[in-house]
Amino acid sequence: MKRIVLTGGGTAGHVTPNMALIPELQKLNYDIHYIGSYDGMEKKLIEDMNIPYHGISSGKLRRYFSMKNFSDPFRVIKGISEAKKLLKELQPDIVFSKGGFVTVPVVFAAHSIKKPVIIHESDMTPGLANKLALPKATKVCCNFPETKELFPENKAVVTGTPIRSELFNGDAVAAYNYCGFTEQKPVLLVVGGSSGSVIINNAIRDNLDRLLERFNVIHLCGKDNLDTALNNIPGYVQYEYVKKELSNMLALCDIIISRAGANAICELLALRKPNILIPLSAAASRGDQILNAESFKKSGYSYVITEEELNTESLFAAIDDVFGNKEKYIKAMEASNLADSTGIIINMIEELVNK
Repeated sequence: MKRIVLTGGGTAGHVTPNMALIPELQKLNYDIHYIGSYDGMEKKLIEDMNIPYHGISSGKLRRYFSMKNFSDPFRVIKGISEAKKLLKELQPDIVFSKGGFVTVPVVFAAHSIKKPVIIHESDMTPGLANKLALPKATKVCCNFPETKELFPENKAVVTGTPIRSELFNGDAVAAYNYCGFTEQKPVLLVVGGSSGSVIINNAIRDNLDRLLERFNVIHLCGKDNLDTALNNIPGYVQYEYVKKELSNMLALCDIIISRAGANAICELLALRKPNILIPLSAAASRGDQILNAESFKKSGYSYVITEEELNTESLFAAIDDVFGNKEKYIKAMEASNLADSTGIIINMIEELVNK
């Protein structure tokens, strides 16, 4: 039996692509193990899939001053030792790393015992963890053609991000009934990320009356961001977060307003959903969402509004453009060669294992 170790953690974006690979790896009779942090959010997600989970020490590598910068390197060194011991016991044929700081010890340990490593970089430019892991990687998967140019020749492959299969099997009627809509209108889905976006939430709520003249609105507003004063408004529903219902809502909606996290926008591309992206500003991030959004705009997949440009006028100009030209956006997305990202990555894994 072939054995693979998956690693990735810290955020859902570093775990869900691994989760998308697991069913396909199981079909090929891989013995799958997962290495994450001792108590990271990835632990429950993976254990719920009945995959053996192994925790190691992990330290965050910060670009800014913090007293933890003095202690966390020792946690990383401890993590490398723990990962090396685990990998010697497991003897995997290959390691696949989705990113996050917990992956650095795993990649270093795998390289030290001469195991092939594939790392996946979601964003336009690599994060610090993947920058450290890159010299130890056999292959690098990336989402954007522009990213490939940043890596050594013959090491990087444009694969896209593995997408959970259940997202392709949504039931629009089930979502319509779940949301309690009573009037047949196009559906606008607003996704601000798991923690929500104050800027996007306010833009939607400040213009809700005008939006409801044309759309039923599903608003995923993030944890602790519900506005109870807006409950029971016909055509408008708000949720902090949805899990199993998301695929149905994606099937129902006509257009989507979203942040520009790499995994989220790759899901929109795979599902061919016309969308408006409002990336997290450079002031609140390293600017990766801005670059992600610009790449999708350049390819014709998305309409982009920056946070600084977001107001009533720009919001409705974007909605008018995307809703009025849905077929143009869908056609551009259909021309993408990343229709089967999971298959491309599985084939890469198989090729390296069979070598």
